[in-house]
Amino acid sequence: MFAVIRTGGKQFKVVPDEVIVVERLAGESGASVELGDVLMVGDGATTTVGKPVVDGARVAAEIVAQSRGDKITVLKFRRRQKYRRTLGHQQDQTVLRITEISAPGMKTATAAPAKSATKAAAKSGETDASASPATEKKSAATAPGTKKAATKKAATKAATGKKPATRKTAAKKLPAKSAKKES
Repeated sequence: MFAVIRTGGKQFKVVPDEVIVVERLAGESGASVELGDVLMVGDGATTTVGKPVVDGARVAAEIVAQSRGDKITVLKFRRRQKYRRTLGHQQDQTVLRITEISAPGMKTATAAPAKSATKAAAKSGETDASASPATEKKSAATAPGTKKAATKKAATKAATGKKPATRKTAAKKLPAKSAKKES
């Protein structure tokens, strides 16, 4: 099941358990939010388009984090007037995880509860001693006292088969001799 929602002046096509980044919404991390502007709902067999919104349809989401977007630079400039203004801006954003999509006449779609490998291992009683071999190699490589730079250089040399490129210094330009001879 999917839905097209409108929030923050933008439209998003969402499915359950999808993570999206929208304009700032009120709420703390972990809180649930209901998005009411559902423009279209579909479940594969049928699709309902709203005029402008689908009556009775709703999308529930959980706030994952409140963050800020990338910084953009705004430059105002007027030529020949000695006028320059530089401003920076970062937009406030909310990261949402879609948990449920429901509409009248269609069955409700909910996200499956996410279980990470560490949570499942903790519940079954496994400890760090029974960690996977890949985890052990990773922890051994990052042990204190190891030289990271040497392994990085050796890895690049082995991968490319040649020495890392070095930067050449530019030759200094000498002043040109004048064409006139002094007598």
